[in-house]
Amino acid sequence: MTQKLNLDWGKVAQAREYARNVAQDTQDFINQHTTVATERAICRLLGIDGVDDVDVPLPNVVIDHLKRGGVLGNGAALMVGNAMVATSKSPQEIAEGIANDEIDLLKIPMNDINNINKAINEIAVISVSKILKNNRKRAEMLEKHGDKTEPYLYVIVATGNIYEDITQAVAAVKQGADIIAVIRTTGQSLLDYVPYGATTEGFGGTYATQENFRLMRAALDEAGEQVGRYIRLCNYASGLCMPEIAAMGALERLDVMLNDALYGILFRDINMKRTIVDQYFSRIINSFAGIIINTGEDNYLTTADAVEEAHTVLTSQFLNEQFALMAGLPEEQMGLGHAFEIAPDVKNGFLYELAQAQMAREIFPNAPLKYMPPTKFMTGDIFKGTVQNALFNTVSIMTGQKIHLLGMLTEAIHTPFMSDRAIAIDSARYIFNTMADLGDEVEFKQGGIMQSRAAEVLDKATDLLSKIEQKKLFATLEQGIFAGIKRGRDDGKGLDGVIIKSENYFNPFINLMKGGKTDE
Repeated sequence: MTQKLNLDWGKVAQAREYARNVAQDTQDFINQHTTVATERAICRLLGIDGVDDVDVPLPNVVIDHLKRGGVLGNGAALMVGNAMVATSKSPQEIAEGIANDEIDLLKIPMNDINNINKAINEIAVISVSKILKNNRKRAEMLEKHGDKTEPYLYVIVATGNIYEDITQAVAAVKQGADIIAVIRTTGQSLLDYVPYGATTEGFGGTYATQENFRLMRAALDEAGEQVGRYIRLCNYASGLCMPEIAAMGALERLDVMLNDALYGILFRDINMKRTIVDQYFSRIINSFAGIIINTGEDNYLTTADAVEEAHTVLTSQFLNEQFALMAGLPEEQMGLGHAFEIAPDVKNGFLYELAQAQMAREIFPNAPLKYMPPTKFMTGDIFKGTVQNALFNTVSIMTGQKIHLLGMLTEAIHTPFMSDRAIAIDSARYIFNTMADLGDEVEFKQGGIMQSRAAEVLDKATDLLSKIEQKKLFATLEQGIFAGIKRGRDDGKGLDGVIIKSENYFNPFINLMKGGKTDE
């Protein structure tokens, strides 16, 4: 990407240093704690699945058993591994035994730690091998069909019924979509368990379950073969089950997952301690599985003014970058978010939008940036909305965005019809083709509106990061710096699921996965 904004790269480096210090300070807290969701994710990666006789997921059964007994700080791997050594049973059989009141992990004497580690690692390697196989399958399909250099066209399906979602997703693929995002049913982010099996009754979206992932993955692979493209599947590794859903996505070869603790804190009132710990393990899993994460900075501008608070978006992008690096996630998998959300009546608003998008691209050159369409100021006037979306498409192709969430002409009216998606895809493809090299042909005026705007946003972001470094992340969130929303460090949902690790705690998957490796 050609440098057009004349950014102060010393200031960019300083901002990154501040963000790195914030992430490292927070990592010290993360390293000392685990959560019920992190431990349930370990259970799932050990092969524990299914539900008991009253439909409680078996990972919940195991972790609730350990939590009630006051030993969850030892970790699921240690406690289940100890039972494996003592009983010669598999993790799945042990979980079923706990559900049937036949096994009590607290009553089994502790065996030699080396034997426990050996037993657990033999099982852990099976899941890791399956994920590696998925990575190779993705690579083979991309090698066969090739990949796009222009932005990926990203569309949503949200019927509530996975089978209807599949019908709509296949139609979107045939219309030209590159990424299918299955929107989660309203409120699932606040469930402290993952539903089981195929589902048909979601509201405003479809439940994220492993079976639903499997069904959609198979349908998109079949549709991709028909159109000669690899189709990426997106869902949500966020909320109270962040690491669990990341594990399910890795096992079923998802390609993109929304994953941002700051989003959960601000917009779902999830306790900051809980979700920041969960984010770490979920990003380790995503990294290893070759899954691109999408972060939620675009949502800040749904409550805060896009002109006045643009620097908070850049600040959060810097922080998300450093938290991702802490988890071993490479830049090529960081779908840092931003949005086209300046009010249409702002004079030169398009220039501000272009400067913001160009700045994100120049500062994060290797990231597959996630660019959100206008939503806040869509009114239901489909003619004006079409123009707003066309301007958004123009910025995206000019600045080399990668994950392009298509704007819908009926945004603010209803969940998109298939015809709305078709029109949005056609519009984006037209603009991306007719303006393919426009960004390379255009230079920005020295000292002009766009360079001045980018410098102002970078200055404010650097200053804010300096303050966050001094105050620390949790205190900053308490003060409502992001999106004007204040959250208490001991408030919100899920705090009771945060546990201090014991001396004997271990998580075998961190050692097996850390570093984002995607081959054996």
